[in-house]
Amino acid sequence: MENNQQLIKNYFSYFNQHEWTSMANMYSQTAEFKDPSLGSGIFKQSRQEIIDKYAELQQIFTDLHNEVVKIYPSGENHVIVEFISSGTAADETKFELAICTIFTIENGLITQDFTYYDNFEEQESK
Repeated sequence: MENNQQLIKNYFSYFNQHEWTSMANMYSQTAEFKDPSLGSGIFKQSRQEIIDKYAELQQIFTDLHNEVVKIYPSGENHVIVEFISSGTAADETKFELAICTIFTIENGLITQDFTYYDNFEEQESK
């Protein structure tokens, strides 16, 4: 269980250094994702697809960063992480998003990445 927490700490370190290949190599060859940005349901992604997704996101938000709020170990194979994702676009538009991810770890690799956040865009009131 302690190894899993360290794995996840390393994951966020790679994320914040934008080392997408190192981060993607922490996943199994094909991992399962729940992510509102991909749509509803469970999606399988390869390591290369993970690299491509975050490299593309970094093109939009060059200072992309995740600040871990708390890590919650859960049983033998799960780690739940609460974090704040933030970044700034070229037009100086900033975003800050509270996210919760449940990682499933088997044999030292992430096999599932189930991410939850409020995906509703703010509506301007007139």
